[in-house]
Amino acid sequence: MNALQNPFALLARLLLAALFLPAGISKISGFAGTAGYIGSVGLPMPELGAAIAIAVEVLGGIALIVGFGTRWAALALAVFTLVASFFFHAYWAMPAEQQMMQQLMFMKNIGVVGGLLALAAFGAGAFSLDARRKA
Repeated sequence: MNALQNPFALLARLLLAALFLPAGISKISGFAGTAGYIGSVGLPMPELGAAIAIAVEVLGGIALIVGFGTRWAALALAVFTLVASFFFHAYWAMPAEQQMMQQLMFMKNIGVVGGLLALAAFGAGAFSLDARRKA
């Protein structure tokens, strides 16, 4: 398995980025809708929240793809995902007919947080800009 460590680290970065980069880009074109959704759950300053979400998802996604500042990017995305999960997938506070889907979304996000924390702990691997900077 040691021979697969670096290819798996690259694949993990790419797969995780596949969640965040497209989501961030779609928030740019749908900024008003994103801000409206953020406001609908009672969060203050929804436009600022939307801008922060875009920055975290786009910059974090790009950082994962190229493997630059990977540990910090993964940690930022993990915190962002965990916080967002409690506000946007609060299945425990929803009607019974909505709970199952929202619980699945919440638990999926918890799994994503786990993957991001592993990336933060172990780094980007050899196929990254982080590794080139160390060399």
